[in-house]
Amino acid sequence: MNNNFYAVIMAGGGGTRLWPLSRVNRPKQMIRLGSDRSLYQITCDRLAGLFTPDRILVVTVAEQAVELQKQVPEIPVENYLLEPMPRGTASVVGLAAAVLHKRDPQAVMAVLTADHFIENIPYFQKLLRVAAEVARKNMLVTLGITPTHPSTAYGYIQRGVILETIDGQAVYSVRRFKEKPTAAAAQKMMADEDHDWNSGMFIWQVSDILAEFDHLMPELAQSLREIGLAWDTPEQNQVVGALWPSIKPQTIDYGIMERAQRVAVLPAAGLGWNDVGSWDSLFEVLPLDSSGNIQLNDLNVIIDTQNSLILSDGTNRLVATIGVDDLVIIDTKDVLLVCRRSDSQKVKDAVQRLKETGQTRYL
Repeated sequence: MNNNFYAVIMAGGGGTRLWPLSRVNRPKQMIRLGSDRSLYQITCDRLAGLFTPDRILVVTVAEQAVELQKQVPEIPVENYLLEPMPRGTASVVGLAAAVLHKRDPQAVMAVLTADHFIENIPYFQKLLRVAAEVARKNMLVTLGITPTHPSTAYGYIQRGVILETIDGQAVYSVRRFKEKPTAAAAQKMMADEDHDWNSGMFIWQVSDILAEFDHLMPELAQSLREIGLAWDTPEQNQVVGALWPSIKPQTIDYGIMERAQRVAVLPAAGLGWNDVGSWDSLFEVLPLDSSGNIQLNDLNVIIDTQNSLILSDGTNRLVATIGVDDLVIIDTKDVLLVCRRSDSQKVKDAVQRLKETGQTRYL
């Protein structure tokens, strides 16, 4: 283990895509799906052996921090970095980089998410080790996921020339980042075989990413400098409270990665990665019964039911299905969701409708 290598877990998201199981007070990273461990706990578990708990930082919001600390108490309290309010992933990354730079100016940070599935843990850790080696050459490194199908749900990274090979892992330059494509564009990128899904995982030296903020996002960089100087001092809360509300929301992809020059990508085939972006995506990561169903509780009676997801969240209410196919059925204490698997991405539309109509108790 390298004492200058740190993991930064982004864990402040609202997780509306797995509503109604995921709620404002229990976002996606806190829920359990086919396991007795939450997605956040699983994320921390797969870092064991590569990062000690004191070298894991978690960026979240205050209302989630208490529960996250309960779930993984091994991470020191001072390593939970609290955003007063969400301002996008650029500010999340910037806050972690500013704090790490003050604590360890030589730090290399791996930016990870709290709510992804990753099946091949040894390969994941190998990728991070290789990425850290590349990052120490003043490169901004991202992990690309080798596409298994022409998805329209992910952004894409187009590879350039091969830069080097480390421990059998190819390292490529990045030609460009691309937004979520149309179906036709996704088909073409799949056929071209030089595109990877954008995993949202990044590795770099904190000094390099802070230099990019100076160059590409100078207003945010100025706020980060002041926050970094105040962190771990009695003025920390006052300075953060004064500066954070004026930060303009932006993603790290738009703000930095799409415009930076020294960017490398490590294509990862066979990682077993899934960002669990919809109920339908669980069919790629959880075991299916002989009829292609996922049953996440014991109180089901299913007859002539195929390719469906059935979950009852501690309601002690039996769910019975007869003659159905390709459905998602999520039964919670106060909400019942029924939709076609192909429409499960539209769950966020239902959440938006609740916000617009003031029915916030269901969020």
